[in-house]
Amino acid sequence: MDSLNKVNVLYDGRKVGTLALYQKYLAAFEYDKEWLADGFSISPFSLPLKKGVYIPKRDPFEGLYGIFSDSMPDGWGRLLVDRYLLSKGIHPNEISVLERLSIVGSSGMGALSFEPDRHVNLTGCTMDLDEIAKECSNILKTDYSENLDELFKMGGSSGGARPKILTKVDGADWIIKFPSSDDKKDIGKQEYEYSLCAKACGIEMSETRLFASKKCEGYFGTKRFDRMFLADGKYKRIHMATVSALMETSHRIPNLDYDILMKLTLELTKDYAEVEKMYRWMCFNVFAHNRDDHSKNFTFLYNEAEERWILSPAYDLTFSYSIGGEHATAIHGEGRNPGMSDLLMVAEEIGLNKRFAEKTAKDIEEQVREWQLINKYR
Repeated sequence: MDSLNKVNVLYDGRKVGTLALYQKYLAAFEYDKEWLADGFSISPFSLPLKKGVYIPKRDPFEGLYGIFSDSMPDGWGRLLVDRYLLSKGIHPNEISVLERLSIVGSSGMGALSFEPDRHVNLTGCTMDLDEIAKECSNILKTDYSENLDELFKMGGSSGGARPKILTKVDGADWIIKFPSSDDKKDIGKQEYEYSLCAKACGIEMSETRLFASKKCEGYFGTKRFDRMFLADGKYKRIHMATVSALMETSHRIPNLDYDILMKLTLELTKDYAEVEKMYRWMCFNVFAHNRDDHSKNFTFLYNEAEERWILSPAYDLTFSYSIGGEHATAIHGEGRNPGMSDLLMVAEEIGLNKRFAEKTAKDIEEQVREWQLINKYR
């Protein structure tokens, strides 16, 4: 693989700017002149729409700004990329972050793409889902799969710890997940039921399905919210930024509080309706025991037509623990045993209506109790 010193950042075919290696390890960024004239800030707090060269720190994103790290595969996707590189005689530790972005090319989550594009073109799912699950298990257990190339094409740009593929379902882009080595066999059904309960709680989610299996109760799938289909049958990629990217903090460090998330939501969106969405999401995570609520599990989308940021649909909702069994994001300082009083303090701090906050929290608590999610999946 040829060494890269510069990579162009694109959005919907337009050049946003250029990334260039600085001091061997840092990916400095500069907006393009035309983008400065009529574009938008791709990361408002770190990369305001101003002339100049932005130089990131080495940590926490290996010399990248968070918004570009969001495009990089994480967890399962990174594992596949590294195994794929090794199969081609390339040591993963010997390539730069710019070379990794080039491997992402136009296949990453969100709307940003990178040139030169060295990505292996994404194909539709040609393997049976049970077969894919078996091959994923082989990779996790033995570092070997007879279908590594195809798995890489289908999931090499994905994030998260669980094996997954990015594929087409009825012409639309979907994510389908498979069990990791630590998951229960019914994890797919579990996440699907969580998604249905969340929708019953008034939480916005993309369409979800439980895909059939002959070996388990099914595989969880969700329609991608970073893709919007247009009337002519084409689709538009939606710019997105995780909280991890916006705040330049690693999702592996439990250093956030919902008080901070509420303030971030209000500052970014300027809309209390979006703050109310985050409040619902928080309440569900508490009552449904979803404690893996780290900074990459919250995302904002940029609405280009309205020139504003909005909270994305909720995702990755399931019974889970985080470090020490506590919430990855504390609830007004409480991570181990948060309750109604903690939720209401968060609401009070951000200025939500007290009656709304109490009714919303109680309604969500009741819905979760009726679904018996915790008793079923603890």
